[in-house]
Amino acid sequence: MKIAVAKETAPDETRVALIPDTVKLLVAEGHQVAVEAGAGAGAYFNDGDFSAAGAAIEPSRDALYQGADVVVKVQKPSIAGGEVAALREGSALVSFLQPHSSGDLLKALSQRQVTAFAMEMIPRIARAQIMDALTSMATVSGYKAVLLAAEALPKFFPMFMTAAGTIAPARAFILGAGVAGLQAIATARRLGAVVEAFDTRPVVKEQVESLGARFVGLELTQEEAQDAGGYAKELTQEQHDKEVALIAEHLKRADIVVTTAQIPGKPAPILITEEMVRAMKPGSVIVDLAVDTGGNCALAEPGSTVVKHGVTIIGRTNLAASMPIHASQMYSRNVANLLLHLAGEDGLHIDLEDAITSGTMVTHRGGITHPALKG
Repeated sequence: MKIAVAKETAPDETRVALIPDTVKLLVAEGHQVAVEAGAGAGAYFNDGDFSAAGAAIEPSRDALYQGADVVVKVQKPSIAGGEVAALREGSALVSFLQPHSSGDLLKALSQRQVTAFAMEMIPRIARAQIMDALTSMATVSGYKAVLLAAEALPKFFPMFMTAAGTIAPARAFILGAGVAGLQAIATARRLGAVVEAFDTRPVVKEQVESLGARFVGLELTQEEAQDAGGYAKELTQEQHDKEVALIAEHLKRADIVVTTAQIPGKPAPILITEEMVRAMKPGSVIVDLAVDTGGNCALAEPGSTVVKHGVTIIGRTNLAASMPIHASQMYSRNVANLLLHLAGEDGLHIDLEDAITSGTMVTHRGGITHPALKG
């Protein structure tokens, strides 16, 4: 296949979809790779690195797209900026696409006869784990969230025994024990905090405790709390009320809070109300990792850090882009593994019976294909 690596156009996006190491891997498998000039600069990979790995450097985006069988990106292509129009009709696209909230984009891609694969739709099955970009980026976000909290917290994280007395360790409360939450737990523990973690899914209790944190949860069955893909289900109103009441009690003792709770295809649940923030200790910190989908804290503002009722609330978006070297390294391996899975003897091979292909593909042959996105 002829694979094109696009330079990202989204504001503050520093990652690149393939790095030189993965380019080298794909070239060794017989694929041709072209990289838009400057595509890796934000992640500290220069054009010479890509050339040495076997890629061609293309200064023109239009020429890059028109010569490609598959275009790979991190962020979804823009309609207004002309990226979608530049894609060659009948070509393929691999990228994060935010398909549940990007109806206009899916329609535009369909009109261009583009076969689009959404990296956030990789199915949660064993053989697709090496392609799971959401897990990769959540690892970065969970780690960075705790570092942001540590920087903003006006206290030490670890316990100190000093001549001036004993300094008690900070208390961290992590909401959601998915990949981002587990990484936040591990990072907070490494920094010396006492950690509690809340999740509605009883199956994650062992994972939380294995990292040295105390598990806080509702008394729910696995069927009530988790869907077939392993994601948290939306709760009933009664369950949600109990959840919020339990969280409120633990927030009062917390110095830092990291919220990670999201429901695929739906707005993030509000777990921290203004009243709950008002009851927190002055100087405490909330980092809301769900702010892109509405936020778990009612006072979080996307892209901003605000102080409300003495509590610092960090709503930084796209945290993975703040660590572009390793984020790009992880994402590029996910993308390369998907490309190798899709590659046939004479180009892109679309096997609609394959769970990875059909589960990740959102547009094909002029239509929206994924059942979750139709209607």
